[in-house]
Amino acid sequence: MKSSSEKYNVFLLAACQALFQTGGVVIITAGGLVGYHLAEDKSLATLPISAWMVGAMLTMIPASLFMGRFGRKAGFTIGGILGAAAGALAVSGLVAGSFWTFTLAHLLHGAYQGFAQFYRFAAADSASAEFKSRAISYVLTGGVVSAIVGPNLVAFTRDLVVGTPFVASYAALIVLGLSATALIAFIRIPPIAEASRAEPVRPLPQIVRQPLFIVALLVAAIGYGVMNLAMTATPLAMAHHHHGIGATAFVIQWHVLGMFVPSFFTGGLIARFGSPPVMLAGVALLCLHVMIALSGAEFLHFLSALTLLGVGWNFAYIGGTTLLTEAYRPAERALAQGVNDFTIFCTVVASSFTSGALLHGFGWTGVNLLALPFLVLAGVALILLLVGRGRPQATAPRGA
Repeated sequence: MKSSSEKYNVFLLAACQALFQTGGVVIITAGGLVGYHLAEDKSLATLPISAWMVGAMLTMIPASLFMGRFGRKAGFTIGGILGAAAGALAVSGLVAGSFWTFTLAHLLHGAYQGFAQFYRFAAADSASAEFKSRAISYVLTGGVVSAIVGPNLVAFTRDLVVGTPFVASYAALIVLGLSATALIAFIRIPPIAEASRAEPVRPLPQIVRQPLFIVALLVAAIGYGVMNLAMTATPLAMAHHHHGIGATAFVIQWHVLGMFVPSFFTGGLIARFGSPPVMLAGVALLCLHVMIALSGAEFLHFLSALTLLGVGWNFAYIGGTTLLTEAYRPAERALAQGVNDFTIFCTVVASSFTSGALLHGFGWTGVNLLALPFLVLAGVALILLLVGRGRPQATAPRGA
């Protein structure tokens, strides 16, 4: 039975997720287009988005270890301030017409993301065992707000500053970051119990060699990488196929809705069927995205493919996060969570850099074909785990 404290934390963390993710939608919608305008070498158009992912990747482990020592609130506060500073730097780069200043701003916002990615773990840390999967899932429902607000924010603010498109869009990142910082002050996350702190911490190789850890990380990383590969390329791919900014914003909106609307019930599905079957369904949906994307480049192809891409990511990512929590002890969580998210974002960074080059050299078809072998690998890993376990068992690895 969930307590009022659990619900309170989940609500505030979901609100912080909404603010953070709205900024992310602004970046995904506008970053490649602005990059294409500012960059002399057009193959570098998606570099700002890649820098966003690099900033997150570089921050993951330090952020997790920092919060393991000083607490979630301190880390999340720093993250919000970084997000606001990134917005100010992006505005400066846009006004000056500096591609590299604009890219650096995305690196800084990525550092904010490096802290914000742990909102879901913060909910899991303070939730009871039976509420854990739902707590993780409900925090990600904050992304529903971002799906509605983010694209419309870009569409509304794009030309507010005459002569310099998207300045007002990036100025909004300042407000979003400061708002998240204010909300963090009200979160009540209990510290790790002294008994848990006294537990022996296993060597990292012993933790990461567990089948649960390997499969949770592998599928979440592939799901996130495939999603980011296609999502990063979508605005430019749609522009190349003569779809306007309004159509692009609508597709991104439905993609983000696909990413987060299922969060209202994904936790319940995991509680009923277990993480691996839900993750396998996510991989199947990601494969379906590829099939639709390869079948054409009309508006409805983009819309349906990107929506399925979002739902597939949701199942793979939330399932992977929940499965991961079964593979470490409370005293090990800072290190295990940090290594998990760092590795995931290494994959995301690789997909970001690959996306621009693939799109430039091989088009939308090349972007999607690259995803298939990785999705097959994820599916095989999940099937082997299901066969090996017979049925999901939630607690055995924790006491190993």
